[in-house]
Amino acid sequence: MKIMDKLIAAFPQNILDALAIAEAQNFQQPKESIHNIVICGMGGSGIGGKIVSQWIENKAGVPVIILQDYDLPAFVSKHSLVIGSSYSGNTEETMTSVHEAKSRGAHIIGITSGGEMKAFCEANKYDYVIVPGGNPPRSATAFSIVQLMNIFVQLGLIESSAINELKSSYQLLIDETEAIHSLAKNIADFLYGKVGVIYSSPQYEAVAIRARQQFNENSKYLVWHHTIPEMNHNELVGWGGGDERFKVLMLHTNDMNPRNQKRYEITKDIISKKAAGIMEIEAIGNTQIEKSFYLIHLVDWASYYLCDLNKVDIMDIKVIDFLKDELSKF
Repeated sequence: MKIMDKLIAAFPQNILDALAIAEAQNFQQPKESIHNIVICGMGGSGIGGKIVSQWIENKAGVPVIILQDYDLPAFVSKHSLVIGSSYSGNTEETMTSVHEAKSRGAHIIGITSGGEMKAFCEANKYDYVIVPGGNPPRSATAFSIVQLMNIFVQLGLIESSAINELKSSYQLLIDETEAIHSLAKNIADFLYGKVGVIYSSPQYEAVAIRARQQFNENSKYLVWHHTIPEMNHNELVGWGGGDERFKVLMLHTNDMNPRNQKRYEITKDIISKKAAGIMEIEAIGNTQIEKSFYLIHLVDWASYYLCDLNKVDIMDIKVIDFLKDELSKF
């Protein structure tokens, strides 16, 4: 437990450390114009790509796709930027996809702590970024997020002002440390003994996914997520006559589309009569980046405290290790 305690506490400092790594990078410019971006990554390595893709989807000017599988989309070509994000450097889905990207002539950049990804990039003279290794990938999200943002800035795909927002996020988390711990404990108490449901607006879905993953991995706790307005067209009906097994976390931000804000209010009212309880979490920050970092850090701590309540080993991933062992026999 104490190892993860320190890793979560280090999250704000990780942002600054990652920025220092980013400042030392000098990426080759693509030989061809970039028509699309594919970020390849799984689990703790992949969630950074999901988060960043939502931050830049209205700024990059080209489509940004997250690949969490083996096979690249058919459109990937010499006009594609393919980023392979593998913390260990040995993630088989990610390595398969970057090898395929090479055969298509894509511009490739790696983010890794070493392993096969580092060797692949060196052998093919591709740029790559080395991040500190040796910890669970779920604890290294700040490093992948910052490196991805820096890649997009250096390649001229987004404005450099995004780096300033990363820096300001560090100070926000430091300023809110005490309040984050207090609220995280309340969230853990709220969810304990129930099944959690997380709702957010579409532009923060990646943050909701991160929350789900952290509760899964840190707390050994099942939870699902959905977004408003999409859940208004299906899942809302699923609540039926209600179910006391579930408690709902609603991630609220002040930058919702006005129609979604109204949907949010109506949805909260409906589900308050159906679930065992609703807890509304208000994101703090001036930008989408700051709000996202705040919610990520808050839920990281909530998953830590829920792990304590559940009396489980936060570091245990034996079931994933078993899966990998079985796959190695295939």
